Amino acid sequence: MIDALFGSKTRVKLLHLFLNNPGKSFYVREITRLIDEQINSVRRELANMLQVGIITSDTGDNKLYYAINQRYDYYVPFRAIFADEKMEANSAKRESDATWYHLIENLTGLRLAILGGVLVKGSTSAVDVLLVGSISSVKVKNAIKQVEKFEARELNYSVISYDEFYYRLSVRDRFITEILNGAHTVLVDTDNVLKT
Repeated sequence: MIDALFGSKTRVKLLHLFLNNPGKSFYVREITRLIDEQINSVRRELANMLQVGIITSDTGDNKLYYAINQRYDYYVPFRAIFADEKMEANSAKRESDATWYHLIENLTGLRLAILGGVLVKGSTSAVDVLLVGSISSVKVKNAIKQVEKFEARELNYSVISYDEFYYRLSVRDRFITEILNGAHTVLVDTDNVLKT
């Protein structure tokens, strides 16, 4: 039935392969063996998917590798359709958002937390989570891993000291201004530095 909806059996198999292996890259011959399809139809569908932006390509070891684009706007809905594991329903997600935010808000030494990128609709930032303060890197990694598991995608995050952030803010550093000028959500601001 999904084949009829998407118009191509090869495309459905490719989506299934990529969305069940986020963060993993495949080369063309490997893909043809894994999904048991002809190389020409695989290449055609990969070109279409690359043009749409749902996959990315990269060169390594004299081969062209393809992987799912976890920053694609419709990544989560596609993953809900094609991934073998069940994803939480939207209502369950809304109820557990407090737990998700709680993971970040309760980091010891955190003075500022800004969300952007794939976590905020309309954001074009490459950084999904910016954390400012004297925070244990181990605790940050653990919290981000849990958030990534909840969001079903890898996140880009950055941790900087408060002094560095304040300096960069005062000189209108490009990294900070790109985050703040785009769509973002301030999760924590203990010193009201971003007060409008």
